[in-house]
Amino acid sequence: LGPSAREKAMVINLEFIKAIVTAEEVLLLDPLCQEVVPFVEQLRQQIRLNSPSKVHDPIHDDVHFKENPSTEERWLRNEKDEEELPFEFQVLEVALEFVCSFLDSSVSDLERNAYPVLDDLAMNVSTKNLERVRSLKSNLTRLLARVQKVRDEIEHLLDDNEDMAQLYLTRKQIQNQQFEALMASAATNSIVLAPPHLARLNSNVRGSASFTSFPSEDNNVEDLEMLLEAYFMQLEGTRNKILSVREYIDDTEDYVNIQLDSHRNELIQLQLVIGIASFAIAINTLIAGLFAMNIPCELYEINHIFTPFVAGTSAGSFLIFLLVLAYARWKKLLGS
Repeated sequence: LGPSAREKAMVINLEFIKAIVTAEEVLLLDPLCQEVVPFVEQLRQQIRLNSPSKVHDPIHDDVHFKENPSTEERWLRNEKDEEELPFEFQVLEVALEFVCSFLDSSVSDLERNAYPVLDDLAMNVSTKNLERVRSLKSNLTRLLARVQKVRDEIEHLLDDNEDMAQLYLTRKQIQNQQFEALMASAATNSIVLAPPHLARLNSNVRGSASFTSFPSEDNNVEDLEMLLEAYFMQLEGTRNKILSVREYIDDTEDYVNIQLDSHRNELIQLQLVIGIASFAIAINTLIAGLFAMNIPCELYEINHIFTPFVAGTSAGSFLIFLLVLAYARWKKLLGS
């Protein structure tokens, strides 16, 4: 995933954008794909805006943009307008811009839908809301992985100046062409004045040719580094948005867990109170059961003893209930 250099081409594999870029042309895979068509239009407009000399030439199922200025024209253009990026970097810039914008738009849509879903879950913990949050987390994880892949590839490329230097296809093509011209001139014992930053042809005492190198800018990757850093920062911002949403999801889950724990504690306290009440009623039931047995007892002979006796045992059971309840509160087994 990401741009990688070959000898005379750059392979771009960013999300759904898959292309082979040279110093003069770009070939796109599946240009009629629904997701790729907007990129093709944006690439065509960008190339037409920057270099009117580029033409559109479709070949089979690929989209083929081509640039055919002469070597001298490209050399003079690079010397006079250093701010204009080479053709391959213009394509790379459009690809990065399109992919970063697509990912940022996806994150914005996810962020816009996430907060209402999480707020609904915080207000009402239901199966429906839990399912919506589960789907949201799955989408967020997949989107974070996509952003992280592109970000890591750009970061890896920024850490290696040699790999970035290999992506300067126009510079390598110009140098190769002028090197071949110098070699041809050396074969005919001609004296050639080399352009700046290239090799100069000198004659030896023995009549052979040798090359003395000027200070080279082959390792000057400042333009590409600035380009990649800009989109790296954009991807970093997109990644931070996703992490912010995930943090909000974690906070909501913590809040829901606290709510569930609170309800669980309330149920446990209610169960404890019911258990204490059951214990007190069981004592009263035990006393009533003892007197219900068919055994001789003097209390049976006393008139109107039933009502005071039942009231006394009930009051004693209620007192036991209050004592045990107070003990539970003293031990902080029940809330105040």
